[in-house]
Amino acid sequence: MSASTAHDAGFNPRLIGGVIVIGIIAFIALWALIALGPQLSTGKDGGGHALSKAAPGYAAIVDLLERAGADVELRRQVEPPQYDDYTQLAILTPTVRTRPEEMTELLEAQGKAPVLIILPKWYTPPTPGKAPKPGWAGPGIPGMPPSRLLPPAIFGEVDLQTHEGSQPGSVRADLAGRTVDVAVPANGITVTGDAIETLIAHPAGGAILARVKERDLYILADPDLINNLAFASRDKARAAVSLIDAIAEDAAADGLAFDLTLNGFGGGRSLLRFAFVPPFIGITLCLIAAGLLALWQAWIRFGPSLKPQRAIPVSKAALIANSADLIKQARRELDGADAFVHSQRSAIARRLHAPAGLDSAATDAWIDKHLPPGSDLFSALARRLPLARNTHEFLADAQALHAIRKDLLRDS
Repeated sequence: MSASTAHDAGFNPRLIGGVIVIGIIAFIALWALIALGPQLSTGKDGGGHALSKAAPGYAAIVDLLERAGADVELRRQVEPPQYDDYTQLAILTPTVRTRPEEMTELLEAQGKAPVLIILPKWYTPPTPGKAPKPGWAGPGIPGMPPSRLLPPAIFGEVDLQTHEGSQPGSVRADLAGRTVDVAVPANGITVTGDAIETLIAHPAGGAILARVKERDLYILADPDLINNLAFASRDKARAAVSLIDAIAEDAAADGLAFDLTLNGFGGGRSLLRFAFVPPFIGITLCLIAAGLLALWQAWIRFGPSLKPQRAIPVSKAALIANSADLIKQARRELDGADAFVHSQRSAIARRLHAPAGLDSAATDAWIDKHLPPGSDLFSALARRLPLARNTHEFLADAQALHAIRKDLLRDS
């Protein structure tokens, strides 16, 4: 087998590294999209909310209000921001699938801030046999909004009615000290109740726009007054903006906030979402960077590879070290005192050519004669070392003997 064939059969490190990097990026992006998907959605689903450009949506009035200089916010969280000297009119656009507990939670979260509830009217099922177009609504079927969207604990007992067969018309009403012309749509929906008061009445009876008596909670029973369908003509568009402006002025609001949480575009509470939003996004980025650095360190070797070494090195120093370790593990350090003294005595006597035939005591006395005055005597250390009671005393006397040998023999 040639060298080129063997190389082609192996893995390409760059290719494998690229696959790993792409996999890591895709994994992080997947979790980020799962956490932030509702907030990143464009809202092109044909529904009745502030992002929708279909007939039941409210994107047209949002755009027109922004062009007119109004302060408009698309709110994606249940808890509104709190300001001391700034009030927003929260505009809720529930659907027929909105649960009462969702409405109650959202209304309680607003506190004392004014709220406008726009009830749903149109059912837009998909056309049978046709694929839905992105952002388009299906055929519109007018229907009665469910009364559960107005919780009795807040609105009391309310009655919703549909005036089927009613023709489009115009109603003039006084609201917030101004005269408002309202274009009443066909098949209008009205609301009545003991706990609410009528602000704009329908010609056939009931209220198109009502308000709770004890709180700034407004109910717009028919959404065709301000949705995209109302922007079929210039006059209806002007009337829609005037109506919203009058409601905001009546509520003493400084800005408008269209809620998107009831339509599925809010950022819910979750640990996964918190990891990708301030202030925890910094910790997430640090963890990602640490993981990438650890992967890079594992992938790239710094310096030459370490050669495996012998478990027991081959040298005199290694032999001495191993012997010392064995003596230490056996706790027999003090047993070598006599041997150490004998080795030091023999080395000094041999190197200094001591007279032959001397015993140990005579040799120690002969060595003492070669020591400078005032220094420790070799004979005293030789007698004291075997009597050491612990390793500290043994080490001190052994070092003193070694120092005498080094001074006399001029070596280490």
